[in-house]
Amino acid sequence: MYAVIFGKNPVLSEAEFYSFAKRFSLKVKPMESSRYWLLFGSSPQVERYFYWLGGSLKLVRIVGEGEEALKDLEYAKLFTVSLYGRNDWQFWRKLGSEIKREFKEEGPAKFFKPAKTYSMPAELILKGFPEVKDFVFLFREDRSFLVGETIKVTDPFELKKLDVERPVQKPILSIPPRLARIMVNLTEIRKGSFLDPFCGIGTVVQEFVLQRLDAHGSDRDEEQIKAAKKNLTWLRKEFRLKNSAHLEVCDARKLKHCFRQRFDAIVTEPYLGKPLKGNPSRSEAIKLANELDRFYYPVFESFANVLKRNGRVVFVFPAYKLSGGRIYRKERKWLGKLGFEILGRYLDYEERHRVVRDIHVLRYRG
Repeated sequence: MYAVIFGKNPVLSEAEFYSFAKRFSLKVKPMESSRYWLLFGSSPQVERYFYWLGGSLKLVRIVGEGEEALKDLEYAKLFTVSLYGRNDWQFWRKLGSEIKREFKEEGPAKFFKPAKTYSMPAELILKGFPEVKDFVFLFREDRSFLVGETIKVTDPFELKKLDVERPVQKPILSIPPRLARIMVNLTEIRKGSFLDPFCGIGTVVQEFVLQRLDAHGSDRDEEQIKAAKKNLTWLRKEFRLKNSAHLEVCDARKLKHCFRQRFDAIVTEPYLGKPLKGNPSRSEAIKLANELDRFYYPVFESFANVLKRNGRVVFVFPAYKLSGGRIYRKERKWLGKLGFEILGRYLDYEERHRVVRDIHVLRYRG
């Protein structure tokens, strides 16, 4: 029995996890969930593939329930205690002391203090994970809890490297590498040909290459393609990869003129409009969305020309945080008319954002 600890966007993280399980043919049986975690049954294969999850922080192996389960924890000289669903320093200290007592017969042990009452992957890696153990307590609403041990963590240092150490960077315009990984998983396609037709400096294409997919990218700006090629050269050297990507200068509305093949999936974040100086009203947001749809419509017509039947599209449409605090998300019935079925929609944003990512997962019916 396992649990996965979600990242800062639990709804998106949970959607990605189920798509990831289908993508890697993992037999996952959900058992229990909360805002912070999902408890599930699975074969040990989930441990092998956890690395490819973008929106989850930790994979935890469950050892039992309640304080009686402490005796089943494996000894470690240095450990920490992570609480999910309860923020209580006194209880955190109590649990740490009880674990030390359980370990007394096997040897001395110390537990270190995390930033809060949970340890982020970066803290664990810096302390020496996996030799340093992270004992996890998952709390239900009735204050009962499950006990487990973290066995896998995402590597935030590697994700940061993919972003800030590559030769060409555009922090404001580029999609985060973590989100690129999430979007690839949302396709549910394990192998095949993947295209990013708004590739920019190549963040999504980087993820295709890292996962050894048949990688393709295009952008109508020749300078962006040059930048993407520089970044891919760096990626192949840093990660010792033999594969690469095919990149083209191409208008996304004319893809059939640039690519003679059909793709299993398109994963992309297009142009989302000019930066906003303030939060729009509802009428202003509707106008902005309608103006961009006049561009997106021929783009999806172009997608239909290069996608295989039942091919997947993960596409970021803009939504808007309104002046009153609510979010405007447009319904696009024209997608159905073009043969695209919406399988899921997920928001991704931070409080300061005015333009919000409205991630659509679509299937092309052909």
